[in-house]
Amino acid sequence: MAIEQVRPKKIYEIVAEQLTEMIRSGEVMPGERLSSVQQLAEDFNVGRSAIREALSALKAVGLVEIKQGEGTFVKKIDHDLVSNVIPSVEFMKQEDIQQLFEIRKIVETGAASLAAKNRSQEDLQKMKLILEEMLRAEGDGEIGEKADVEFHMAIVRSTKNDMLLKLLETVSDTMQVLMREARRLFLFSESEKMKQLYDEHIIIFEAIQNNDSQQAYEAMMTHIVGVEKAVFQKVTTKTKSDHL
Repeated sequence: MAIEQVRPKKIYEIVAEQLTEMIRSGEVMPGERLSSVQQLAEDFNVGRSAIREALSALKAVGLVEIKQGEGTFVKKIDHDLVSNVIPSVEFMKQEDIQQLFEIRKIVETGAASLAAKNRSQEDLQKMKLILEEMLRAEGDGEIGEKADVEFHMAIVRSTKNDMLLKLLETVSDTMQVLMREARRLFLFSESEKMKQLYDEHIIIFEAIQNNDSQQAYEAMMTHIVGVEKAVFQKVTTKTKSDHL
C-alpha cells in the first residue's frame, strides 16, 4: 500500500468544521447572530485569530454574513453545498471538481483573452508584483496558493468588464475556496510542481503584456488543463492506494 503524507488540520479549519456542523444541524438557525469573536474563542478554547479565520472561511463559502459593527449572522444555506464544500475538497465528489475545472476553462480563458486587449500598465505592474511573490513562495505552499488566486483575479480585473468582475465575485468565493484547497492538497504539496506552475503563469502574463489575445487564451487553457490533469492523477493514485 502506498503511504501518503497526511496534512494536519489547522485550528481554524477544525473550528470552521464545528461551526458548519452547528449550522447544518440547525443548532444555529439562518438569520441568527453568532456569539462574539471573544466568546467563541472562549467556547472553543482557541485564540481570536483562529476564530476570525474560521469565520472568514465560512463567509467565503456563503454560510455567514459579517456585518461591520453588528456581528456575524448565519445565512440561508444549501445543505448539500455545505456538505461538499466544508471542510475540504477531500469530501467532495470527483464530478464536482470536474465541473469546477470546466467552468474555469470557459471563463478564465476568455478573461485572459480580453485582458490582453484591455489591460493597463498598472494592471501589468500588479501582476508582476504577484508573480514575484509567487516566486518567493517556493517551499511555502500556503503563500504560493494565495499568490496564485490573486494572479487569476488580477487578470479578471484587467478585462475592464465590470459585469464579468461582478459575476465572478459573486460565485468566485466558493470556487476559489475549493480550488485553493485543491492546489494545497495536490499541487503545492509537491515542490517540483511549483516551478512549473510559476513558468505557466509567466507565459500567460507575457501574452497579456504583448496584447496577444490568442496566445493568452491558449496559455490559460494549457495551464488549467495541466492543473486538472495533475489533480485527477493524484486523485486516481490515491483512490488506487486506498484499495490496495
